[in-house]
Amino acid sequence: MKTYETVIGLEVHVELATKTKIFCGCSTEFGGKPNTHCCPVCTGMPGVLPVLNKKVVEYAMAAGLALNCDITRKCKFDRKNYFYPDLPKAYQTSQLYLPICRNGHVDIDVNGVKKSIGIHEIHMEEDAGKLVHDDWDDCTLVDYNRCGVPLIEIVSEPDMRSADEVIAYLTKLRTTLQYLGVSDCKMQEGSLRADVNLSVREVGAPEFGTRTEMKNLNSFKSIARAIEGERKRQIEQIEYGKKIIQETRRWDDNKDSSFAMRSKEDAQDYRYFPEPDLVPIEISEEWINEIKSKEPELREAKMLRYETEYDIPEYDASIITETKAIADLFEATVAICKKPKEVSNWLMVETMRLLKEHEMEAEAIKFSPINLAKLIGLIDADAINRTVAKKVFEVIFTEDIDPEQYVEEKGLKMVNDEGALRTTIEEIVSQNPQSVEDYKAGKKKAMGFLVGQTMKAMKGKANPGMINQILTEILESL
Repeated sequence: MKTYETVIGLEVHVELATKTKIFCGCSTEFGGKPNTHCCPVCTGMPGVLPVLNKKVVEYAMAAGLALNCDITRKCKFDRKNYFYPDLPKAYQTSQLYLPICRNGHVDIDVNGVKKSIGIHEIHMEEDAGKLVHDDWDDCTLVDYNRCGVPLIEIVSEPDMRSADEVIAYLTKLRTTLQYLGVSDCKMQEGSLRADVNLSVREVGAPEFGTRTEMKNLNSFKSIARAIEGERKRQIEQIEYGKKIIQETRRWDDNKDSSFAMRSKEDAQDYRYFPEPDLVPIEISEEWINEIKSKEPELREAKMLRYETEYDIPEYDASIITETKAIADLFEATVAICKKPKEVSNWLMVETMRLLKEHEMEAEAIKFSPINLAKLIGLIDADAINRTVAKKVFEVIFTEDIDPEQYVEEKGLKMVNDEGALRTTIEEIVSQNPQSVEDYKAGKKKAMGFLVGQTMKAMKGKANPGMINQILTEILESL
């Protein structure tokens, strides 16, 4: 039986976090009313001239340097000619011949196996608009707000062989770009999206197979599903003796399959030529050094610092630093309460759980470091127990309430009154003679049952340590 190898390369489009567009002063803010963030330049009116946003070049350089690329000292823009209704100029200003960054790499680790994924190039370009299909009125509307939003396109070498490697590569890219501050990488808003180029070949074959491209995938889940689905489709085609056609396909996550859109274009189909309205860009050594000097602490360095400065395990450090939002929250909270391990536990367990339940990205977290620090302070002061703390944290997560005020208003403070606890425990023991007999027979689960009944009677507000102490004393005296 034949065995096949999957060959994957990615084209990752990243919207840069500039306040204005690449060639005009229009806002790049997400979510504005349709066609309110545009002007004659980004809507391609006759006679207008573009002016390059310097910050776009600096962000592209910062990304390239962090991804181990060479910076092209003299680069330029080109016109990519094609017509789509969401690109009113009927051409895209991009870079083909002299992209700003080349020959980089990203190192990944998948299940303990390390691998380097080559980056062929990074080029700057402008984004297109957005088509909105209205099934009710059977028409298509166009929103030009996104036209001219600056992009970098990161083109990998075809070095990946599985969906796991692709997700590891994309995770590393996203984390690096977020730490740099060049993009928020919010996939749900289209700030990071990937085109997947995929082919299959028999294991050991010297040549690549014919590739297809699946466009604009904007979640890790759909990317992984698309890779597996297209891999199976191509193998089936080959097994039936059919040829794979080089084409662009659309992945439908609901139907778990891809559909042909058009034949795949080659560079000559776009009739590239140098952009006549923009001068070439000359990048000096001084400019590169200036960008290097501004590079922030990236994830790998931050992980090592957390392990030494905060004395937390490597596993904790790896989870906390996976997104910049969580890392920033960790550092800010530790600065207030000085309890790094406690903070990391709340972020790794309860915060991650609630993010998953609410289907949120870490960047959408709203609660403040000071309120998490106050919650930890309440636990340390024996003002609340951990059961209550978890319930309070759920309110902090959604509403960012002051936990001290909330606990006071809701009457959630822990009961530390030994007399009241002893009276309750004595009642619980007298009501459960079988559990007492089980305990005396060496069945330790009976103790847990009696503790649970006491907590229930105290509405979850009792001091667990005090319960165990008093309960043990009473049981041993019987």
